[in-house]
Amino acid sequence: MCSIQRNLKEVLNDLPSGVRLVAVSKFHPNEAIMQAYEAGQRIFGESKVQEMTEKQEALPKDIEWHFIGHLQTNKIKYMAPYVAMIHGVDSYKLLAEINKQAAKCGRTIPCLLQLHIAQEETKFGFSFDECTAMLASGEWKSLTHVSLCGLMGMASNTDDMQQVRQEFHSLHEYFLQTREHFFSDSSTFRELSMGMSHDYPLAIQEGATLVRVGSKIFGERLYI
Repeated sequence: MCSIQRNLKEVLNDLPSGVRLVAVSKFHPNEAIMQAYEAGQRIFGESKVQEMTEKQEALPKDIEWHFIGHLQTNKIKYMAPYVAMIHGVDSYKLLAEINKQAAKCGRTIPCLLQLHIAQEETKFGFSFDECTAMLASGEWKSLTHVSLCGLMGMASNTDDMQQVRQEFHSLHEYFLQTREHFFSDSSTFRELSMGMSHDYPLAIQEGATLVRVGSKIFGERLYI
């Protein structure tokens, strides 16, 4: 068993029932992805549309590609035919463009709304108030080619695990409120994407259903 497969097994052993792994493969070569694939992993996360599209064309077609990066509206058309889920929807404008491109492909694309829960200004996402206002407006209900499946957030990059836990906890509380107020009749609004290689055990304790783990599986990234 190669190191990637061994690392993958260790991470999967940490996941309770109901929590799925997004193996973050960005900046890693196809050979590394195939090692994880051969060990049974099917969900992979990428943050560059061009890189993800090249991998999608070259690799097995039963892979679910999750886009986890900051998305520009002019790039959506390239991945609309195949992307399985978009994690980082941080504006109504972006959601509307995803809907437009999905309609052209005859698809409905699952999306997660990204909330800004970290202390750093560099991270993207709605504030809780902005997200509530967007949902309360009801405009999104006319977007029939996107499916709002839950929320996503990134905790602060800090060694203070109590702060990280609190940020995950606040997002889970907001997820529960949002589901009750806006999606009580929806069976699809059930995903909470949070937690990465250094903090996913905390994220799971605080209610994550999707964890995004890269370096713990593939090693440090080769930036290209």
